[in-house]
Amino acid sequence: MRIAIAQLNLVVGAIERNAQRVIEVAGELSTRGVGLVVFPELTLIGYPPEDLLLREDCQVRVDAALERIRREVHGITLVLGYPGERDGNRYNLAGAIRDGELLAEYRKRELPNYGVFDEKRYFAAGEAAKVFEQGGLRLGLAICEDVWVERPVADAAAAGAQLILNLNASPYHRDKVQERELLVSGLARREGVGIVYANLVGGQDELVFDGASFACNAHGDVVVRCAQFGEALQLLEIGADGQPEAGERRSWLGPLEEVYQALVCGVRDYVDKNGFPGVVLGLSGGIDSALTLAIAVDALGVERVEVVMMPSRYTADISNEDAAIQAQRMAVKHQVIPIEPAFKAFLGMLEAAFEGSEPDVTEENIQARCRGLVLMAISNKSGRMLLTTGNKSEMSVGYATLYGDMNGGFAPLKDVPKTLVYQLARWRNQDGEVIPERVIVRPPSAELRPDQKDSDSLPDYDRLDEIIERFVERDQSFATIVAETGFGQAEVERITRMVIRNEYKRRQAPPGVRITQRAFGRDRRYPIVNGCL
Repeated sequence: MRIAIAQLNLVVGAIERNAQRVIEVAGELSTRGVGLVVFPELTLIGYPPEDLLLREDCQVRVDAALERIRREVHGITLVLGYPGERDGNRYNLAGAIRDGELLAEYRKRELPNYGVFDEKRYFAAGEAAKVFEQGGLRLGLAICEDVWVERPVADAAAAGAQLILNLNASPYHRDKVQERELLVSGLARREGVGIVYANLVGGQDELVFDGASFACNAHGDVVVRCAQFGEALQLLEIGADGQPEAGERRSWLGPLEEVYQALVCGVRDYVDKNGFPGVVLGLSGGIDSALTLAIAVDALGVERVEVVMMPSRYTADISNEDAAIQAQRMAVKHQVIPIEPAFKAFLGMLEAAFEGSEPDVTEENIQARCRGLVLMAISNKSGRMLLTTGNKSEMSVGYATLYGDMNGGFAPLKDVPKTLVYQLARWRNQDGEVIPERVIVRPPSAELRPDQKDSDSLPDYDRLDEIIERFVERDQSFATIVAETGFGQAEVERITRMVIRNEYKRRQAPPGVRITQRAFGRDRRYPIVNGCL
């Protein structure tokens, strides 16, 4: 039997559009001799639908879309995901449909409720395996989290399933693709069944789904693998014993390329799915805005990206030069709007209010807010969304200005530590230097006062990022961090307190691409008012 994995990029809430994709894909595959196609989890509504599920018209639209699919698709079995109300509860379902008939309907049993997942808020858990027959084979159904524990697949195998069709919406983080395959192949080997793992692809708000769908046989051998970060219609030949046969097996991306492509995918889909004509960003001559520009161009193309250089009295000539060089190399629309007139005007307006006080961070923040005002004005006038350029290291310790450099609709580097920013910049330059080398090697600076450097306020980024990774992503106490790293207690305590103290800023920050297991926002929910300081 020939089956297919439909690794698709769907739009949350676009139920009718997603149903049309199902119909079109089914039509194409049926002409290629495919007898069955497996779609991702919650195909019709997209993942994660969140409180869209609570709208009274949601299920009506899903049911209408299902009815249309049953009416229009013939000659091929569809295995697809959708929400459904059954027996007074809402379930995350996988249905097998052929020629208008519902052959089987499975209720997801394991509902993840950790990290970015919140499924117990919306769904009841199923209790039983579901197996159906096609082409002389017995096929079991499973949905995403069901293969991360033993019992659902074991029950399906005990019910006679020879092959498990697993529908997924498994979001990306670093090293996730290897983790998935190791876990699923081990499960297949233990239970003696093949598993077809069909995953979603594309960006949805903070989440990126990397695809990388695959199939493994009962020995745990991965025999087919789809590419990451792109749609695919992958054909599989299934033997008479129910085992997938060897086919195309795409290689995993390298560690840096994988992260970079996740960022590109996240930016592209956030902009496109929200209907923005393009983006604008401030280009300072620093490493963060340089990498953000490269990502934006790779995601959207040069015609849809605009940059603005906004020098101040403290901006070094080298920063202006490097920003102009990169804008020219990447062929993007660019302009220079100095902020000195606005900065002087604000200082004049506030002169009486500031009388008797010395210049401090207040004046630095005014400069950042002048830039934020310029960028938001251009965004409003052009309709292009503003990308903010801050990274995870800065957002962790509050090294950013509310209503200034934090302005924007999306933050590509929000979950990218500063040390990784440098690695990604060098990786992006390997096929031709688009980011000037001086931008990478210069000591980083916000350039908001004379001769300012990040190191004036923060530890070296190697040390800072290790403290943040341990405190934010592993939840280690500062005492444990001191004991395991040998860093000074005063330094570690100061940084961890900065992380805690700046939660209020992160609550007001735009969303950004999640690449770690503990991104700010969906993964890490921390009280603003707390007694841990």
